[in-house]
Amino acid sequence: MNEPKPTPATPVAVNYHLYKPCNYRCRFCFATYRDIRGQLALEDALRLLSALREAGAEKLNFAGGEPTLHPHIGALVGEAKRLGFTTTLITNGARLDPLLDDHAADIDWVGISVDSGDEAVQAELGRGKGGHIERSRLHAARLHALGIRLKLNTVVTALNWREDMHGLLRELRPARWKVFQVLAIDGQNDGSVEPLLITAEEFRAFVDRHLDLTAEGLGPVAEDNAAMTDSYAMIDPLGRFYGNHRGRYIYSPPILEVGVGEALRQVDFELQRLIRRGGLYLW
Repeated sequence: MNEPKPTPATPVAVNYHLYKPCNYRCRFCFATYRDIRGQLALEDALRLLSALREAGAEKLNFAGGEPTLHPHIGALVGEAKRLGFTTTLITNGARLDPLLDDHAADIDWVGISVDSGDEAVQAELGRGKGGHIERSRLHAARLHALGIRLKLNTVVTALNWREDMHGLLRELRPARWKVFQVLAIDGQNDGSVEPLLITAEEFRAFVDRHLDLTAEGLGPVAEDNAAMTDSYAMIDPLGRFYGNHRGRYIYSPPILEVGVGEALRQVDFELQRLIRRGGLYLW
């Protein structure tokens, strides 16, 4: 990737949360979209991808809910690749295999969400009812074989901040390990996240415990609550930019109505914050 020279209103990397439904019930999920009904029609979603690319976006991250449940995820991933995006998918793995069967050539990165090496902890957090780690192992092996880069996403909570994940990281061998401090968002996870919240010191203890993995290329890319705020260009299922403003989401007008630049200016996204958290890398 050439060194980008974005303007303040250029969404170089975009997280498109294209679909609300999910087959898991993660207690800390900050993308439940309780206040949203429906999603863009396929035609409008394709128009949105074109508008983002024309505005200078380079990396498009499909997220949810669970994006593999979207009825047109294959068409969207294929179009994103055709437009020249670096394509990424954040998934719990529920329906990843069928998508890879048909669209492996259209996917550059897959991010799998794994918060613990203990299935009981995963289940208590809401990531399925068992088998999530084993399924993630199988997915990691397949992604490596296909030449698709693996990203591992871990949310650090009261249930796992004391954990040592060296063994699992060395087994899965992700190209990038994102480690997030659990984040409370009013209207998204309030009522379920509170017992899972941790202090900045507890989060740092988890990160520090794994810093030695950096020498093996597996070290954590850590984001505490402050680093996550206003540093992501996020789009909701209705095609609006949104951001975290004082612990609650604010939404732009629809991008297809007002344009990418104007919609992005309506939320609190700051490119420099994205850069400071390491959001620009050789993807």
